[in-house]
This record gives sequence, C-alpha cells and structure tokens, in this order.
Amino acid sequence: MAAYRYAALNLCKQFNNLTLSVSSRYLSSTVSNSSYVANQKLRVCLPIVTSLRSSHTFLSRITADQLWKGVTSVSPAGRRKGRGRASGRTKQKDLNRGQVLGFGKKNMIWPGLNAPVVQGREIIRQQELPRDEEREKRILELRDKSFGRKSLKLSPLERGWTGSRLPGRSLGPPDPIGEETFEGFDSRVLEFKPVMHMSGSRGRVRRLSAFIIVGNKNGLAGFAKSISSNGNSAAKSAKNRAAKVLRYVERDNNSVVHDFYSEFGAVKIFVQKQPEGYGLVCHRVIKAICEMIGIKDLYAKVEGPTKNYQCITKAFFTGLHKQKSLQEIANEKGLYLVEMKKNRDYFPVVVASPEKCRTEEEIGPTEQLDYRLHLLNGRVEAPRKKYEPFYFKFPSYIKEMKDRERQRNQRGVRIHLLAKYGALKSFINVRDEEKAKQELKQTVEE
Repeated sequence: MAAYRYAALNLCKQFNNLTLSVSSRYLSSTVSNSSYVANQKLRVCLPIVTSLRSSHTFLSRITADQLWKGVTSVSPAGRRKGRGRASGRTKQKDLNRGQVLGFGKKNMIWPGLNAPVVQGREIIRQQELPRDEEREKRILELRDKSFGRKSLKLSPLERGWTGSRLPGRSLGPPDPIGEETFEGFDSRVLEFKPVMHMSGSRGRVRRLSAFIIVGNKNGLAGFAKSISSNGNSAAKSAKNRAAKVLRYVERDNNSVVHDFYSEFGAVKIFVQKQPEGYGLVCHRVIKAICEMIGIKDLYAKVEGPTKNYQCITKAFFTGLHKQKSLQEIANEKGLYLVEMKKNRDYFPVVVASPEKCRTEEEIGPTEQLDYRLHLLNGRVEAPRKKYEPFYFKFPSYIKEMKDRERQRNQRGVRIHLLAKYGALKSFINVRDEEKAKQELKQTVEE
C-alpha cells in the first residue's frame, strides 16, 4: 500500500511542475481556476492508483494460452490413467476476433485513434455517438463462424464410401523407388481406424491403422497394412508397402476365370463369373479390389462378418490365386469337361480333354461330377429368404386378384396369336375354317 501512495505522490509532483511551467496568462487566473486545477489533479491521480491496484490479478499474471491450455488439455498423469479422451474436441477460441482498436461497447470518436485529428480546417473533438446495438451480435457471429468445424469439400469422384472420410478414397500412385516409377498405378484405402493398446509406462496408447490396396488395373495388385501415431504417415507407409508385394491375377476378359469359393477366418465368399456388361455386384471392399485389378464383371456374396475388411480382402485374394484353367481342371479330375448352354438347347460341347481319361468303373458312386459344385468344394450359398409383401393378406388385394383372374395372361396370349396366325384367332377358328373349306370342296365336286 505504501508503494501505491509513493507512486501517486510522485505523479502529483510531476503534475505540479507541469502547471508551474504554464505561461503568465494562466498564472494570473482567478481563484476558481486554481480550484479547477486541483480538481484536475485529483482526476489524474485517483485513476492511476486504482489501475495499479488492479494490475496484479490472477488473470494478468497468466497468458491467454496458459488459460486455454487448462480448458482444452489434460495432464500427463491423467492421460496415463485414460482420462481426457474428449479433450481434443474443445478447441481454443480467438476472443479478439472482430475487435477493432478504438471501437468498443461505448461508441466514441477518439481523435488520433479511430478518427483524424484535423479534418480540413476543423479540429475533430472527442464526442459520443449513438450506441451500435448490432455490434456485439456481429462479433459473436463472426467468432462462432470461425470456431466451427470446416467440412472438407471434395468432388463427387474423389469422395470415399462415406463422404469426405478416408476409406474408399484414392491416394494416388506409390512413391518411386530409385529410378523405378509406378506409372499407371493407383491406390484405394480399404480401412482406416484407430487402434489402442495398453502400455505399462504410458497407459492406453492410441494409434491409427491404414489398410490399402495398390494396383495397375491390368491384373497386378497388392495390399498392406501400417500402424502409426500419425494418420498421414500410416497411409503413406501402407501404400508404399503394398507396392512391394504386388502379385499377378489371372483374368478371363473382364471377369474371373471361373466360379470359386474361398474363406479366411470366419469370412466365406462365393464368386460367380459374369458376362460382359454385368458390372460389379458385390461388397464395396471387393468392388474396390476389382477396380484395382481390372475386373469389371463379377457377382460375389459374402457370408459371415461383413465388416471385417482385412479378412474379406485375404479371402478374395486366396480364391483368385487358386483359380485353374479348364485344362488343369480336366487333368485333375481325369474326365472330359463338357459345356451345355441354354442357347444351344443344352447340346454338349467338349471344352477340355484330360491327358488320361478314367473309365466308368474308376468313378466312385459318391464322386461329385457337377462342374460348379466341384469348383465350390461342394458348398452352396444360402438363398435369401423371400418375404411376402405386407398387403398380400388384405381383403382388398384378394378381391382384386379374383377380378383380374379372367384377364390373366391376356396380353401375352394376344401377342402369341398375332405372331402365329397373323390375327386374333385360336386353333378353334383355324379348325372351323379348315372344316368349311372341306365342305365347300365337297360341294363343288358334287
């Protein structure tokens, strides 16, 4: 307290010296002027003393970054115990955003601060303007707008499976190795997720796992996984690792060589070869793999855990590498491979002949001779249960079906009669016409 008084007395002494140095016309002023000077001394001294008292508060000793750190972070001891999992969600706000020096709650003109001192030949004086009611509202809107999370804008062709998230997106070709560059290659992120493990010294450690496939869309592809504390480094490392384990996949035009069944862990995959133009009707992970390999027509059904993307990838690649040519299947079975198609009225055509054919006595009674069942290891995919529509048992629907029964297949019958007889007539009309012709012929002969 004594220090505050000492500082106030020194300031008053300086003010006295300043008033004594004024010109003689101010020295000859009246007593009222001297009282005015005394009042001005008090006005100068008192605010300074109060500002000195309020300068040593808790908020003035700590910086804004330290205050925000106490709100947005967690201590190392608490982090080792697993606390502060949502600490990163609270972001630091810039409370000075929108604030301009010289403009505050009280709308004032301050010459030399927010207005010129002299404007033309007129000296600008300090004055109070009408209060701006919208000022605080604009500042709060600007602060909240800058604090909100900015969404990543991507073109529709660059988006992943779920908007702007990383799974399903392309990361471009792998990094070159020496002079070797991966021209024509591309990559897809199949899985990107956080993984955790418990450490004796650091507690729960959180890292990011990236599972990526790389291919040239011409039969060459590879996949790899990488884990890192940084998401970018994990994705980059997985992409470069996948480029070092490339493998070639046999194809038949734009599809697989034949149907096959494959499994890995609890995942089971049934794959069917399809003609050109069918498209990719399969799980989104298998679709991304086919795009990197160069397969355009395929049907695949996944049974088991459909969210275990790593097992799905490994099961599909296992089935692709176990494909065999028609000649290899014929030699393995020791029988002729015969194809029968509906468009040929199921006429048998030999497509592969074995090097040594077995006799009928050598074929066991329980041996599987069906081509597709042989490729699927005797397994058949579970058919999807068909549910009746909810309106099948409504009385109104039953009545409608009864009313339509007499008109059932009417359109198809009309088209068939027009195609066969060239007119809307049945075999009864044809029989009557033939009978009338015969009678007319007999009459003419008589």
